[in-house]
Amino acid sequence: QVQLVESGGGLVQAGGSLRLSCAASGRFFTINVMGWYRQAPGKQRELVAAVTSGGTTTYSDSVKGRFTVSRDNAKNTVYLQMNTLKPEDTAIYYCNAELRLVQSGPSIRYWGQGTQVTVSS
Repeated sequence: QVQLVESGGGLVQAGGSLRLSCAASGRFFTINVMGWYRQAPGKQRELVAAVTSGGTTTYSDSVKGRFTVSRDNAKNTVYLQMNTLKPEDTAIYYCNAELRLVQSGPSIRYWGQGTQVTVSS
């Protein structure tokens, strides 16, 4: 069974920084993409940033230049360094991994339990 365990959320003042981590565990063949989504109250879940196994990154326009996503393939872990945080970054942040359980199997998406990030003004 695959699990994604997140850590690093919390309360921070505007302009501050936080670093989120997410480690994947269990039995699987490979992880293609790892990333972060967020969901604010009353809003849809949205992509924040993602990184492929080869290191290609994608960011939402709202976080470009402030957030950095990175990945340690040996540890099956993805990180999100969040700088210059704004109150509008307040949301539950969810780790996401698209992986294959076996070499010839389909790509399956897994989610972490979510971690709260609150930015005070």
